[in-house]
Amino acid sequence: MKIHFIAIGGSAMHNLALALAKKGYQITGSDDAIFEPSRSRLEKQGILPREMGWFPEKISTDLDAVILGMHAHEDNPELKRAKELNLKIFSYPEFLYEQSKNKTRVVISGSHGKTTITSMILHVMNYHHLDVDYMVGAQLEGFDTMVKLTNHNEFIILEGDEYLSSPIDLRSKFLLYNPNIALISGIAWDHINVFPTFSEYKAQFTAFINSISQGGVLIYNEEDQEVKNVVEKSENYLKKFPYHTPKYTIKNEKVYLLTDQGEIQLSIFGKHNILNMEGARLICNQLGVQDEDFYEAIISFRGASRRLEKIYETPEYIVYKDFAHAPSKVSATVLAVKENYQKKKLVACLELHTYSSLNPEFLQQYKNSLSPADQALVFYSEEALKIKRMQPLSKDLIIESFGDNDLKVFTDAKSLEKYLKEINKENTVFLMMSSGNYGGINLDNVFYSK
Repeated sequence: MKIHFIAIGGSAMHNLALALAKKGYQITGSDDAIFEPSRSRLEKQGILPREMGWFPEKISTDLDAVILGMHAHEDNPELKRAKELNLKIFSYPEFLYEQSKNKTRVVISGSHGKTTITSMILHVMNYHHLDVDYMVGAQLEGFDTMVKLTNHNEFIILEGDEYLSSPIDLRSKFLLYNPNIALISGIAWDHINVFPTFSEYKAQFTAFINSISQGGVLIYNEEDQEVKNVVEKSENYLKKFPYHTPKYTIKNEKVYLLTDQGEIQLSIFGKHNILNMEGARLICNQLGVQDEDFYEAIISFRGASRRLEKIYETPEYIVYKDFAHAPSKVSATVLAVKENYQKKKLVACLELHTYSSLNPEFLQQYKNSLSPADQALVFYSEEALKIKRMQPLSKDLIIESFGDNDLKVFTDAKSLEKYLKEINKENTVFLMMSSGNYGGINLDNVFYSK
């Protein structure tokens, strides 16, 4: 097959391009900017565009398919040419379905935890040398790419995102997979720029449940009332398996899971991660992995990239980096770190970076999310607001929204960097939460100790 990618440089798109190239497909692509690690990975595979920009002449009738990324716009000249030639135009999730429609599709969904749960499942399968196809939203230890597609594997594990499929397909991505086995980890309002009300957002999960093959399996977090509500209201004929947080204990900043096989020491921590692990266990059961084998493998799981990832540790302090940005994710992550390091001071630093987090109406969703921290910091870039064409925010509004009069708010990256450098770090855990980069701060300059 000959396939062209419009916006090939994206995190998901370039991984799909690499997977298809490894499968033997002829791949070309375009983008207006490609950054690391996408650039070097595409170059190594020999499919990096020679020059940046959009070139309609790349679109010809000998293409079997065009895959359109979210980074492109509706008026993209290559997209326009593909339409003129009546070529098959797929969104990213549409093409994944085409590649997996004869497989057993396992889709992991939820407002939070889906990347971690998918990563846990893949870690267990990889540990036991059980080969599956997959698509996951983070780079995993022991895996070359975030996408794998073969002609022979029976199962494909897909991280199911509720965001839009493409600029010309406004359906949620996970509605295109039609899973045989599915999991919902939680429902908490997100993507306010696309789903302006919580009811509209929640409706996507109702539709997702209805998209599961009749007689299929749905595993769901029964501790989340919103999840319980949508599952109980669904009339789709499914086998339903609820899960909840298993028993665990913490000793000397280490987590031990209490199982029928006795205490098992984990390499992860946090109630939300232990709850995620329970969901992963039930999915693995569906894939033929027994509990004993699951626990043997999960002991060595250290987390997905940028999900509670320890990036520095000295005798005086520890630094974690986390992708958390939505209110529910922030709250769960802060609680997890505080619970695990009860004898240490916790400094939590959150960057408001997404459209939702920078929306004044949405900010109140963050109320008390940083409260467990001994010191809370919030950073946002006024330049980012301008780029997103959003109204300026006041520091007072942020303090009021978070419900913390002691909250320190920074809008200048240099000021935040200076503050973090000078703060007393003795017996402290720093939790840096962001889907951005704090205005370009080099964390090595702040925390690295030779």
